[in-house]
Amino acid sequence: MMYFEKGSKDTTLSPNDLKNGLFAAFEILGKKERVLAIPPDITRYHSQAGPITTLAYEYYGTALTDILPALGTHAPMSDSEIQSMFLGVPKDLFRVHRWKEDLVTLGEVPGSFLHEVSEGMVTYSWPAQVNRLLVEGKHDLILSIGQVVPHEVIGMANYNKNIFVGTGGKEGINKSHFLGAVYGMERIMGRAMTPVRKVLNYASDHFAQQLPLVYVQTVMGKDSTGKLVMKGLFIGNNQECFEKAAALSLQVNFEMLEEPLKKVVVFLDPGEFRSTWLGNKSVYRTRMAIADGGELVVLAPGLKEFGEDKGIDALIRKYGYRTTPEILRLTEENDDLKDNLSAAAHLIHGSSENRFTITYCPGFLSRAEIESVNFAYAELDMMLKRYDPSVLKDGYNTMPDGERIFFISNPALGLWAYKDKFVEP
Repeated sequence: MMYFEKGSKDTTLSPNDLKNGLFAAFEILGKKERVLAIPPDITRYHSQAGPITTLAYEYYGTALTDILPALGTHAPMSDSEIQSMFLGVPKDLFRVHRWKEDLVTLGEVPGSFLHEVSEGMVTYSWPAQVNRLLVEGKHDLILSIGQVVPHEVIGMANYNKNIFVGTGGKEGINKSHFLGAVYGMERIMGRAMTPVRKVLNYASDHFAQQLPLVYVQTVMGKDSTGKLVMKGLFIGNNQECFEKAAALSLQVNFEMLEEPLKKVVVFLDPGEFRSTWLGNKSVYRTRMAIADGGELVVLAPGLKEFGEDKGIDALIRKYGYRTTPEILRLTEENDDLKDNLSAAAHLIHGSSENRFTITYCPGFLSRAEIESVNFAYAELDMMLKRYDPSVLKDGYNTMPDGERIFFISNPALGLWAYKDKFVEP
């Protein structure tokens, strides 16, 4: 059932529009005694999940008993991040998702189903794992909050990914990431129905019907002045909510290009991107737009690590970003990769498959560290002087010496592809 929907490519929803739409949906849902909110963490700051959670607290008051940021494998939010993102919400409402411990397995998606949807690429079963708070918290409403936007693992982010991955466990996260990687990132990105989504939908339909889930989905995009605004708000308790948001996101967040790009420069906001685990969205979201032999330059002033999880960071440092065949071989030969398939998937995702070069300009990592994982290195201050994010505009720019580049100020907000590279499934 849809409780509220509004949005189009030309729509701009104001903060008051957001509040009115959200409260209208809450009125339909009726009085609640115990509410759990599941927003994303600081890495999805621009989703407007922070203001939505604040509004939910304003509406429900003490009935909003728990807030569980959907960390997945990310590091827990700091007090300052919570204060910045969730203005006015008491800190004592926030719970930490411990993805290796606080789990309940709702059911098992059979290996035969994964074999079918992956076209024979995998045969393992998949555990539908969630944080135990969803099952044991005795909530009569669970608000899953987040932004629908093109995504490298599942095609379009959010909906039940926020539940089964955001509050999921090691095995489920590992296997879902690996499924997406071996099926092929470029067959997945920008598509609402993919092998990973089909697995999650199976879990929703078969194992999660008892959970009082309501999805609050935003679509964000830039207006004519370049300002990031809310283009759509969709609130509902089933797949229809996601599908409507995904359809709008493709109109708003996907840029189809007439020619491949020779040089792309991406800026990573230091408050949002501190690892290549997250920063490699610069690779994922542009790879279908970059020409053979082209170059991706990543300006990363906040970059201080590879993986936010220490174990994953160690695996990235050990194996580096390599081609798909290389990582598949290394996974077959090494137990540490077999036991952490999400890391193996990430190493595949971060490779250009030797088709274009990836040059990282980090704020804190050394040349030796960057080059050890098979990226090229350039000095940040020098590159910021040449490619000043405060001067460049999103899209094509011609530098004073005549060099033509394509600039992206935040890769998490969209997907770019050369029209001949975006192959229909």
